[in-house]
Amino acid sequence: MSPQQILEKYGPRESMEYDVVVVGAGPAGLAAAIKLKQLAAAVEKEVSVVVLEKGSEPGAHILSGAVMDPHAMNELFPDWKERGAPLSQPVTGDEVLILREGSAARTPTMMVPECLHNDGNYVISLSDVTKWLAQQAEGLGVEIFPGFAAAEVLYDAKGAVRGVATGNMGVGKDGEPNDGFQLGMELLGKYTLFAEGARGQLGKQLIAKYKLDAGRDPQSYAIGIKELWEIEPGRAKPGLVVHTAGWPMDNDTYGGGFLYHLADNKATLGLVVGLDYSNPYMSPFEEMQRWKTHPSIRKHLEGGKRIGYGARAICAGGILSLPKTVFPGGALVGCDAGYLNSSRIKGSHAALKSGMLCAEAAFAALQEGRAMDELTAYPAAFEKSWLHEELQRSRNFKQWFKKGFIIGSLMTGIEQWLLPKLGFKTPPWTVHRDQPDHMSLRPAADCTPIDYPKPDGQLTFDRLSSVFISNTNHEEQQPAHLTLKDSSVPVSINLARYAGPEARYCPAGVYEFVKNEDDGSDRLQINAQNCVHCKTCDIKDPTQNIVWVAPEGGGGPNYAGM
Repeated sequence: MSPQQILEKYGPRESMEYDVVVVGAGPAGLAAAIKLKQLAAAVEKEVSVVVLEKGSEPGAHILSGAVMDPHAMNELFPDWKERGAPLSQPVTGDEVLILREGSAARTPTMMVPECLHNDGNYVISLSDVTKWLAQQAEGLGVEIFPGFAAAEVLYDAKGAVRGVATGNMGVGKDGEPNDGFQLGMELLGKYTLFAEGARGQLGKQLIAKYKLDAGRDPQSYAIGIKELWEIEPGRAKPGLVVHTAGWPMDNDTYGGGFLYHLADNKATLGLVVGLDYSNPYMSPFEEMQRWKTHPSIRKHLEGGKRIGYGARAICAGGILSLPKTVFPGGALVGCDAGYLNSSRIKGSHAALKSGMLCAEAAFAALQEGRAMDELTAYPAAFEKSWLHEELQRSRNFKQWFKKGFIIGSLMTGIEQWLLPKLGFKTPPWTVHRDQPDHMSLRPAADCTPIDYPKPDGQLTFDRLSSVFISNTNHEEQQPAHLTLKDSSVPVSINLARYAGPEARYCPAGVYEFVKNEDDGSDRLQINAQNCVHCKTCDIKDPTQNIVWVAPEGGGGPNYAGM
């Protein structure tokens, strides 16, 4: 039974009306909700705001490095320290290392581009910061519904967004409602803000429907593979920030590593790999495991214990890939739009700021008695903001690195080290890209297989043990949330031409090619239970045959301290 047939049989759905509906309880969505309530309180008005969150609680699906620039937080809560925000570990030192196999060269501090300086920033757990933001929002009267995934955009007769519907609960693999069936509900708003993170399911649909990316460069993505470690007290250096470039990736592959020392003898570390890589034999997960064996990384971790794992796609296209962010009835905020600054390896401050700017536009519209039109004041305010200036400064970053590590490093140095010294706020030139990430894979026959070493279980690990400590879980009997447009494509095209890249680019072991027992033919097995919601498959699949849709609310990872 299709979702539409279920609705026809069991509907209509119950509905609730609000002034503003927010999809996603991440930094952008919560900042928007908080700012709306703050603005309303300042003029003694009432604005009803609801936030939907597909994770089991706010922060459960939040994954980031993270070093946080407090600029936006200072604007949202000038008294965040007194409120107990979990920004407690200031950065105490920066290291930028260029790795070669077995050796490293440290970039002199005076030569480090401005984008990689972290004075005044904080090493944080973004999932912890998100939980704190949710507490602040609820204290202001925001309603937060965790465990409810927004599965459908609702439109009025004129094509404007009028809200969203949550997914049905208690539907079996066969699509039939079971004993625990519960029909989804409609959340209707005068404005609906989408804050789903990178490659948001509904955001992707909205961009296509309203052609919001017309005239923009294609969005570009990377995957971040992250681990959390308890390290030996003698190795702890609270506040130390280490960034690496180079090995284990080749000159033509965009990416780099990070290792940040938290308080309490913990370190957070990971590898970011651009999803425009060309060799189908590459495995970002295996590259991250190999990266940890470098002496410059190993020395921080030996004797320690891995306590957390996760992965998430990251927007890397910058301002040149930023779509139009408003449409009738709603807006895109945070990484659903793509505000992350990849040159700084930071997005949380941009997410907060974009949510605040959108909230200001929405509140002004509500005060004027408007509803379901375009919040044009939001992109106009962005263009006048410090965030716009920051993103303009780094607009060419990914494009230069697409030309190789040497050119990327040289031009980043020129644009973000030399030009500021010469008085240029932004580069006087612009470099565009015209190819989406999924088109970059070369045929397997033209590439060299990569031989990755077996994990040792101490420093390096396999996928399944990694997924286990991400606390990932899905109701096994629900319909698959990893869907195929054509079930024949994985074998006939992906396996035949690209050697089955989905078995390698997925960081959770969701996809594997197995032999049919009856005739020995190949088939793709999808282990949806393992999915950590990183969205890599939706982005990197060379035929765009895989479509990620929201599973039942509450499913997926449950990150702690990540």
